[in-house]
Amino acid sequence: MRLGISLIIVLFVLNSCKKEINYTHLQGNALGTTFSIKYKNNTNYSQSIDSLFSVINNSLSTYHSNSIISKINKGDSMVMTDFHFEKVYRKAKRIFTETNGAFDPTVGNLVNAWGFGPGKELKKLDSSSIKTLMKHIGFDKTKLSNHYINKEDKDLFFDFNAIAKGYAVDVIGVFFESKNIINYMVEIGGEIRVRGVNSNHKLWKVGIEKPLTDGTRAIETTLELNNQSMATSGNYRKFRIDENGKKYVHTINPKTGYTLQNDLLSASVISTLDCADVDAYATAFMVMGFEKTKAFLLKHPELDALLIYVEKDQNIHIFDSTDELTNLSSM
Repeated sequence: MRLGISLIIVLFVLNSCKKEINYTHLQGNALGTTFSIKYKNNTNYSQSIDSLFSVINNSLSTYHSNSIISKINKGDSMVMTDFHFEKVYRKAKRIFTETNGAFDPTVGNLVNAWGFGPGKELKKLDSSSIKTLMKHIGFDKTKLSNHYINKEDKDLFFDFNAIAKGYAVDVIGVFFESKNIINYMVEIGGEIRVRGVNSNHKLWKVGIEKPLTDGTRAIETTLELNNQSMATSGNYRKFRIDENGKKYVHTINPKTGYTLQNDLLSASVISTLDCADVDAYATAFMVMGFEKTKAFLLKHPELDALLIYVEKDQNIHIFDSTDELTNLSSM
């Protein structure tokens, strides 16, 4: 009887000492936007994640005057690149080639001129000044060699903002995997990478927003991600209106130099590729427009996309590359 009671007590103590593993949720501001991170582990990794954000900013942020990219943009030919800059540069170079220049991180001078970057906005931006700025654009005018960037044009300005958030998502994801964390969701400014399942032991579910321009936010549809990354780009929220009431969207066509408002309102790209990849593709698709993006997706089965676009009838439609075209909404 005493042996049985002792055994019960030992089992009770062992079970009570076993720590239940919960999902930790971290959120805050970084890289000029917000982030939300969930992972199955009791350890608070906020300090480590803050350090990773700092390292990425020091490498890729055009808003930090002493970052590697800022020094290169200022013409410092002696600054050495680091691991992060080089990884993003190589991804950007590949996607620049694949999209025939629709994704071009050397569009920075135009981003500044149109008032969407860290540099000085040009108040009177006419066709002549755009033509001049276009001379200083072209990712094919750059080369990475032995940890140094060579630019054919000293005035060429790098801007990796269309891929940097996705890359930061990947960096944190890889960090979790180094800690043997297999269930996590990392979201920075709407760019997402998930692995495993959520706290309900189900696939992670994410929302796609309606392209609303009145400042309100609403969900168009939801998707389940299975060890995938997703990034969304759209012109419906980030834009500016000049003193004459004219609207300028933030997507700039690197082939023309003008801000672009085409038939594609939003592009959400989903893939098992890195989040940096889908981040860049989403930006490229906004430049390419609906029909060219559909044609591109046919040649790239590794990519899925949900495209919200306007037809000639001015109704808004949704195209899901994994399914047939469906007219899900008319707003």
